[in-house]
Amino acid sequence: MSNSIISEGHTTSEAIEKGLKILNTTREKVDIKVLEEEKRSFFSILEPRIVKVEMKLKENHENIVDKEAVSEDEIKKVQEGIKSFIYDIFGKMKINNFKFNMFYKNEYLNIIIEGENVNHLIGYRGETLNALQTIISSYVSSTLHSRVKVVIDINNYKEKRRVVLEDLAVKMANKAIKTKKNVTLEPMQPYERKIIHSKLQNNSKVRTHSIGENQNRRIVIELK
Repeated sequence: MSNSIISEGHTTSEAIEKGLKILNTTREKVDIKVLEEEKRSFFSILEPRIVKVEMKLKENHENIVDKEAVSEDEIKKVQEGIKSFIYDIFGKMKINNFKFNMFYKNEYLNIIIEGENVNHLIGYRGETLNALQTIISSYVSSTLHSRVKVVIDINNYKEKRRVVLEDLAVKMANKAIKTKKNVTLEPMQPYERKIIHSKLQNNSKVRTHSIGENQNRRIVIELK
C-alpha cells in the first residue's frame, strides 16, 4: 500500500478518519494537508460538500539503519569545535559575560547558554535561536556522521516557551469546546507544535492535527 493517499469526506474530520482507517494508523503518525474543497455552483448547492485531505505516513525512524555509534573521543572533539565557534562568534558580537555548558546524553548534545546580554540571540519567538541550532546541527552532522541531535537553549527560553504553549493549548481547546468550532493556531516551529499535540493528546473532547507546509504549518484543534 502507498504511504500517501487522498481521502474524502463531508467534513475535514470525516475525511481524516477515513484516511486513517485506510492507512491503518493513528493521527500522530501521519502528516495531513487539507486540499481545496470541491467548489459548488449555484445549481449544485444542495449537493453534499466534499472535503479532500492528503495524508502521508511520517518516516518510520525505527526502520532507518542506525549509523555507527559515536565514540567519547568523537563527542569531545566536536564539543571543542562547537565551543570554539561559540566563543568566536560571541567575541565578534562583543558578548563577554555569559555561561556556557554542554553535555551529551541519549544521542542529544545539549548546549546551555546563560547571560545578561544574550537574549537578543533568541530572536522573535526563537527564530535566531533556531537558526543557531541549525548551523551547529549541520556542523555536528557533517563531522560525526552519526545520529546526534543538537538542542540549544538560551536563558531557559524553551522551558518558558513550553509553559506558554501548554497554557495556550488548554485555552484554545476550551474555546473549541465552547464555540463548537475548529480553532486554527498561528504557524509554529516543529518542536512547538509537538508541545501542543502532547498537551492535548489525552483530552477527551478535542484532538489536533497539522495543516500547511514549511513555515506556514500550523495546528488545528477540533472536537472529537
